[in-house]
Amino acid sequence: MGIGPMEVFIVLVGALIIFGPKKLPEMGRSLGKAIREFKSVGNDIQDEITKATDDIDIDPDKTIKPPKSG
Repeated sequence: MGIGPMEVFIVLVGALIIFGPKKLPEMGRSLGKAIREFKSVGNDIQDEITKATDDIDIDPDKTIKPPKSG
């Protein structure tokens, strides 16, 4: 159920017809910038979660201690 090369071609031709050759590169740059920003924010969130989970100690009796302060 993936998108094949013919479907991608049809979408690109449709976008070219609708938006024109001058506007299409600008839209591509904006989309690329948005995707990079989204990935950056996702990585930042993942790093924060990793840091938070690394600060939690678990005792052998399975009780969770709060993060170390300081």
